[in-house]
Amino acid sequence: MPRPAVPGVGPGRLGAWAELLRLPALFTVPGDALAGAAAAGARPGVRTLLAVGSSVCLYEAGMALNDWADREEDARERPHRPIPSGRIRPAAALTAAGALTGAGLALAAGAGRPALAVAAPLAATVWAYDLALKHTPAGPAAMAAARGLDLLLGAAATTGAQDDGGRDGGGGGGAGGRAGGGAGRATRAALPSAVLLGGHTLAVTAVSRRETTGGAVLAPLAALATTGVLTRLVTHRRTRLPAGRRAAAAPGLPGSGPAVPAAPAAGLLATALGAAYAATAARPYFHAALNPSPPLTQRAVGGGIRATIPLQAALAARAGAPVTSLLVAALAPAGRWFARRAAMRKVSIT
Repeated sequence: MPRPAVPGVGPGRLGAWAELLRLPALFTVPGDALAGAAAAGARPGVRTLLAVGSSVCLYEAGMALNDWADREEDARERPHRPIPSGRIRPAAALTAAGALTGAGLALAAGAGRPALAVAAPLAATVWAYDLALKHTPAGPAAMAAARGLDLLLGAAATTGAQDDGGRDGGGGGGAGGRAGGGAGRATRAALPSAVLLGGHTLAVTAVSRRETTGGAVLAPLAALATTGVLTRLVTHRRTRLPAGRRAAAAPGLPGSGPAVPAAPAAGLLATALGAAYAATAARPYFHAALNPSPPLTQRAVGGGIRATIPLQAALAARAGAPVTSLLVAALAPAGRWFARRAAMRKVSIT
């Protein structure tokens, strides 16, 4: 009997596509571009929205391609998935992956050359991961690189054609990147935030490699330790570069540069969101380490995915962009509701 569709989409064919594309996890995507814009010290705008659209398309392309590439494995281990259950044809999934990739690159091109220059290797990384790297030791690193590039896409798109950009609701003023060189500087400023987000993704992906078989203790333990380190880094109040440009500078990371203390409100918000990130990710990792059964491992992966949103929000707050941070954090309740409803209907978000 086919599994029920994700709520809000409807039964039948649309429900199968919602399951294939893992819609509850989609709420973790917009925060990449928004955190990238914040790390670059720019106010989100139309080009940021184009970057978000590009990110969503490339993410969903990866979801469709993932199930197409894993169709034989899923037939053995997860026959309820849309392709092995016959609800979606393999050719349709592959076609969707190609079309979504094209749409993602087109949206990035609309945001300017700097954005396309980041989106192209991002798309290549997504395809390389699904088709060649997923089951190799390089798999988690490739997935981490994809998340990091997604954050840099937001930085490049937002600043790629701006002459000036001020701070958002954090107050004050500052110069944004100018076209070309400005985008390059903004991308370098956002690199530390991309590294932190990539580290989280690396940990989640390492745990996910055993979600159908279980039995791995080291991966959730390592993810738990990584969560602790990342929480410490994102709550460390070093966020603003001289000359009014923000950067999500992480202590000890290349390119972080000198920094001065953040505004108290932004610092407190970053601390609160860092705590929310730790609370979301740490508990399921701990349970999976104690009992690495498939259900608890899958729950750990789901917790890690949901924790992406408070981490993105904390990175934005740490960069001195509280309005952007709260906008990202607002995605968490919707994502949690969809994930809970999907779990009730036994539809996995992983």
